[in-house]
Amino acid sequence: MSAPIDLPKVLTPDLEASLNTLATATLTHQLHQRGIRTTFLPGLKPLQPEQRMVGRARTLRYVALREDQQRTYQSGINAQKRLVESTEEGDVLVMEARGVAEAATIGDIFATRHFVLGGRGIVTDGALRDTPAIAAIGKPVYHFASHGAVLGRKHMPFSTDEPITCAGVFVVPGDVVVGDGEGVVIIPMDLVEEVVQDALIQEEKEDFALERVAAGEPTIGLFPLSKERTPDFEAWRDARKS
Repeated sequence: MSAPIDLPKVLTPDLEASLNTLATATLTHQLHQRGIRTTFLPGLKPLQPEQRMVGRARTLRYVALREDQQRTYQSGINAQKRLVESTEEGDVLVMEARGVAEAATIGDIFATRHFVLGGRGIVTDGALRDTPAIAAIGKPVYHFASHGAVLGRKHMPFSTDEPITCAGVFVVPGDVVVGDGEGVVIIPMDLVEEVVQDALIQEEKEDFALERVAAGEPTIGLFPLSKERTPDFEAWRDARKS
């Protein structure tokens, strides 16, 4: 049995419930407004685009294969096995695989173990193996490619729960990971509360704008919301809440 990990858990039930309603596009915009421009993981495809994913980042770094080091890093209880076996409720496994599509990073057995232990999702900027079987598990998984070869063809599992770069985005263990049909965004753990609060307001304003535009109004003054239309929005919001 793996020892308990010492990483912050910043997600409250209320924050998690809110994040499960917010689009990754909205969250990406809020982070951009705070000067953090590289938070969305490009090029990754969801196996379950209709599902949401919210959880805490647990990180796994693969390095390039070097044959004289294979026994050191791949045999026994290697980094991949350690991380999967230490999964806690609410964790999302985020892997740095250098964008390599020519060998897998995880297959259906380790993926199943992650989810059985309470994992919320898997994100890799490399390839999956047993992709149809992983899809059949019915849990959120995001990947760059699929490949039939095991990870030992190109990768060595190197380290766990350290900062990594996944799909060009810096990920710190404990960060909040949110996924939807569009993709995955990483939220710095110390910004989650304020980002969620402002994102909820943003989506209300966008709902108002979409409703009015669908009714035939022009976008001017609605998107973005102008001072002149703010009273209309506030009246609409109050009516909807009541």
